[in-house]
Amino acid sequence: MVKFSGKLALLVAVLLVFSFGMVTNSRADWSGEVSYQEDVYPIIHFRCLSCHKEGAEGTNQSGLNLETYEGLMKGTKYGPIIVPGNPMISNLNVMVEGRAAIRMPHNKRRLNPCDIKILRQWVHQGARNN
Repeated sequence: MVKFSGKLALLVAVLLVFSFGMVTNSRADWSGEVSYQEDVYPIIHFRCLSCHKEGAEGTNQSGLNLETYEGLMKGTKYGPIIVPGNPMISNLNVMVEGRAAIRMPHNKRRLNPCDIKILRQWVHQGARNN
């Protein structure tokens, strides 16, 4: 067993409590309800809107405008990209997870595993506008 002096023990205890708080507050580790506004839209805003907004290349080519929930649920000119309750066949999940010939974000760094998990969980929960 490792013994710590008084000040060092206090520092270790504070770091452990802080680290535990960070892990338990992470939405990706949380099994509760995923919010479109609080969890999903921030991912879309920072990783997708540069191409999928009015007048941008991704919207012009596919018809997918991600500026609003309604635009996301409408999908592309080819059809919906979300099948509420089923992330296995939702094209959004298929493309961000790299299970299709075209990966999104296109020609950019992949989404991190936490963001992918949030999107997957949100679709699994019904893809609600909450």
